[in-house]
Amino acid sequence: MTLCSESAEKKADRMMLPIAAEKKIKAWIRSRHLICSGNFYLFESVDYSAVERFTECVETLGGSLIEVNSVGRIWMGNHRQVVLFRAKASLCTPCHELKQYWIKYGSFRTRFDERV
Repeated sequence: MTLCSESAEKKADRMMLPIAAEKKIKAWIRSRHLICSGNFYLFESVDYSAVERFTECVETLGGSLIEVNSVGRIWMGNHRQVVLFRAKASLCTPCHELKQYWIKYGSFRTRFDERV
């Protein structure tokens, strides 16, 4: 077996189910890590592995990741700064349940937004 086929098999083994992907995305909407703007979803987190999980969820639901940027540093407590990552994904869901869920439970600002 080649290295490419091994990695493809491993990826297929840990493929996420759409129900689990929707459940995680709904949790991120409630916790204000994820906001919706048209067909785009913006996800912010200080944990890069969470960005990777978000990417997996979006791909499971038929979307695609557009970009991941390091937005800057934010303070966690008095003496520690951490890097804030922002992922932008496209998920064409104009009348999808996730869009309706965001309208009901979501916010226009993420939890890391510094505007007052």
